[in-house]
Amino acid sequence: MTTEFLIPIAFFAMVFGIVYLFVRKKERLALIQKGADATIFESSKEPSSLKWGLLLVGIGAGILFGKVLAVYTTLEEEPAFFSMICLFGGIGLIIYHLTAHKFEGTAGK
Repeated sequence: MTTEFLIPIAFFAMVFGIVYLFVRKKERLALIQKGADATIFESSKEPSSLKWGLLLVGIGAGILFGKVLAVYTTLEEEPAFFSMICLFGGIGLIIYHLTAHKFEGTAGK
């Protein structure tokens, strides 16, 4: 498989990133000059390490079970890996949702 198409994609992604950061810096400097607070650009939610941990554990389990499924059944490797990664990644996110919802309900008590 040839990968020459990745070079222009990476180039345009790099140019977009540089322009985005330049414009963002200009906006923040303009807000500071006007005396406004630049915290409007910050998100209020903290990134959840539990969410990412459960997702990555689910993906790892999906890879493992995908290999087991490919070896012990007549299913080919690609569908086995893809289906198990999606299944276990989704299960990890569902577990996170249920856990976060449970802790959210007990936080106010």
